[in-house]
Amino acid sequence: MIQIFRLLSKAQQKFIYFLNIAIFIVMVWIGGLKAFQYEADGIVPFVSNSPLMSFFYKHSNQTEVNEEGKKVVAYTLYKNPEGKVVQKHIDWHKENGTYLFSYGLGIVIVLIGILVLLGIWFPKIGVLGGLLTFCMSIVTLSFLITTPETFVPNLGGDYPTPNYGFPYLAVAGRLVIKDIIMMAGGLIIASNAASTYLKKKQK
Repeated sequence: MIQIFRLLSKAQQKFIYFLNIAIFIVMVWIGGLKAFQYEADGIVPFVSNSPLMSFFYKHSNQTEVNEEGKKVVAYTLYKNPEGKVVQKHIDWHKENGTYLFSYGLGIVIVLIGILVLLGIWFPKIGVLGGLLTFCMSIVTLSFLITTPETFVPNLGGDYPTPNYGFPYLAVAGRLVIKDIIMMAGGLIIASNAASTYLKKKQK
């Protein structure tokens, strides 16, 4: 048992580098997907409801009347289920600025991932990449507060006490909450890179 502990202790730096690589993979993969229609459509509820980002969209606060005659937020009427393409919905998203914003966001995310990876060899860059990962995670986690779709809605039914609202995370909420791991990872990478840089300066 002690031998295993020693091996794990000696490998700590390698594990931190593995964290750099893991965050790079996630950032580049997710950032790259922002160039595709289905992924751009998927982030609309988050961006539309965010006070930090909603100004990027033309129709963030627009409402329309649905088939039942109720006023609803416009983007809820133009959702494209993953794997399905409805041209009318795509046209609405083009006018909204959905795709243009998604392309820009994707580039930013990919660049952060590259900075994190380069941090393995260049500590100063690693500090920047780690801190940007931390900051990006704060913005993402704020969606838990601003986006209604992150919690299970009360749709009624026969069950006497339906599980809805806080703390019952919907699919969107379960995706968002995982960013707390990215937040911690960003701080570890920034801290490790700063430590490496200071050690090199002392030599």
